[in-house]
Amino acid sequence: MIDVTAETFEAEVIAASMTTPVLVDFWAPWCGPCKTLGPLLEKVEVAYEGRFKLVKIDSDQEQQLAAAFGIKSIPTCVLLKNGQPVDGFMGAVPEGKLREFLDKHVPGENEVLAEAEVAEAEALLESGDLETAQAKLMQALEANPDNDDARFDLVKLLISMGQLKTASTVLTPCLSQIPLKLRFEALKHWLDAWAFVTTDPMGQWPLEKFDQLIAANKRDFEARYAKARVLLASDDWTGAMDELLEIIMRDKKWNDEAARKTMVGLLELLTPVAPKGGADHSGKSAGGIELMGKSAVQEDPQAAMVSSYRRKLSMMLN
Repeated sequence: MIDVTAETFEAEVIAASMTTPVLVDFWAPWCGPCKTLGPLLEKVEVAYEGRFKLVKIDSDQEQQLAAAFGIKSIPTCVLLKNGQPVDGFMGAVPEGKLREFLDKHVPGENEVLAEAEVAEAEALLESGDLETAQAKLMQALEANPDNDDARFDLVKLLISMGQLKTASTVLTPCLSQIPLKLRFEALKHWLDAWAFVTTDPMGQWPLEKFDQLIAANKRDFEARYAKARVLLASDDWTGAMDELLEIIMRDKKWNDEAARKTMVGLLELLTPVAPKGGADHSGKSAGGIELMGKSAVQEDPQAAMVSSYRRKLSMMLN
């Protein structure tokens, strides 16, 4: 438990809620029910072993914060996740009701374990230790099979390491989701490209052979699409997207919009992951506080490339 003021609110509540749910207890020293609820909240915080963070705000001393949350009576508790209020309650509720409230929003023990494994895996990926990262992601999925972040990262890693059969096995459960999430559909396009170059004789062709066919017939979409897959499997992502754009420019509907769907998938895979908490691309914190001048905000080169290709795709489709 920590006491929060207007000066510490951004760091202790908004930023903290990007990684851990934060329960804000609005109270006052004179409030009788607050004296009942307060110790119970602290007891439950210990029992949940870091799965949520408890902060207290004295509504008399911090009237601006109380007004911002529309506090009409105390005690009032508000739960924040990802910088936003998601639920709350008023009054001194019993422990059973408090746990019931928290369990709707707070990750379970296995979920926390999985998140920790994913965080370790991301650090290992940054350092280049791919095999240990793979093991950590596998452990994360075992702890929590519903952890989509772990599954996504693991499939990406397996594909990049050439473990296509295992990647397909790990990805398959996500492909039956309704609606199918774009990032998993994107992985399927990438995996299909690798399957093409490893199992289809056309996937073994040199690029010059595709270029000859395309020079003879610019509407040879089969050759263009096959070339795009070969380029993708060789990590020439921009070359693959350029070829897909050529198809879309000439026939948006070709082969059930295969080129457009693949292009959208590649853009999804290439889009840099937004940082958890901290400043966004506009130079503001999650709570909207200006952190730096606009001149200090520089767009990531990969993000700029993705933005450029998104504009190109939009122009082709409109």
